[in-house]
Amino acid sequence: MATNTGSKGLHIALWVAQGLLAAAFGLAGLMKLTQPTEQLVQAGMSFVNHYPPGVVRFIGIAEVLAALGLVLPSALRIRPILTPLAALGLAAVMVLATRYHITQGEPFVPTVVLFALCTFVAWGRYRMAPIAPRA
Repeated sequence: MATNTGSKGLHIALWVAQGLLAAAFGLAGLMKLTQPTEQLVQAGMSFVNHYPPGVVRFIGIAEVLAALGLVLPSALRIRPILTPLAALGLAAVMVLATRYHITQGEPFVPTVVLFALCTFVAWGRYRMAPIAPRA
């Protein structure tokens, strides 16, 4: 792994965070793409009752693509700048998700935790421990 800066511990922490976020958003996105609305509500995704099915599917596609963007560019060292950009995009989504959960009187701590992890990855991979592109 060719890197510009950052300690080994920071790189490990960033890879762990990237993997956890990719798994969380990838699985959630796949659920939104493949499950009927009723099953999504039973799984705790009450927001699907307030949005058209096409929007829910779009969110699923965006989450799956962002999950790939969190890992593949850095792992392959092909345009690794896309990793912090994917993390920033997901952080923005988590701000909106937190606002939604607060207005609905639902628990919002999970979205705040995901936001914190996303901002950690964005900061870490952009500023503190960027991955150098393949030469």
